[in-house]
Amino acid sequence: MRSLDATMAVVVGVLFATGVYLLLQRSLMRALLGFIVLGHGTNLLLLVAGGPPGTPPLVHGDAGDTGEYADPLPQAMALTAIVITFGVTTFLLALAYRSWRLSGHDEVQDDPEDRRIGDVSERADDEPAPPEPRPDEGGAG
Repeated sequence: MRSLDATMAVVVGVLFATGVYLLLQRSLMRALLGFIVLGHGTNLLLLVAGGPPGTPPLVHGDAGDTGEYADPLPQAMALTAIVITFGVTTFLLALAYRSWRLSGHDEVQDDPEDRRIGDVSERADDEPAPPEPRPDEGGAG
């Protein structure tokens, strides 16, 4: 493994770790920044996975040795990822702005219904399940 490959692997790992950490925050702006950093890490991973640069994959006449041509697929995938990241970033930015305008902050609040369901499931884990009625002991008479 070349030192450049190891360096790029470390950089991609740091970008992914930072992006996931920021996505797990309660602030919408931090989540937005985490998504942006995660998108940059994905683009870098796609370009690094494409291998070393080669000659352009344009063939005039005899194809020759195709092993030295550059693979255009990772570049196309990176461009697609850039467009998707831009669209989702714009949507998340609009959500964060809307939250700021409505509530004056960008913190994600706890949903009371989710908290109620969590409390019910915690109580259900502590209590044993009621026995199932046998078919011959049913209430039908």
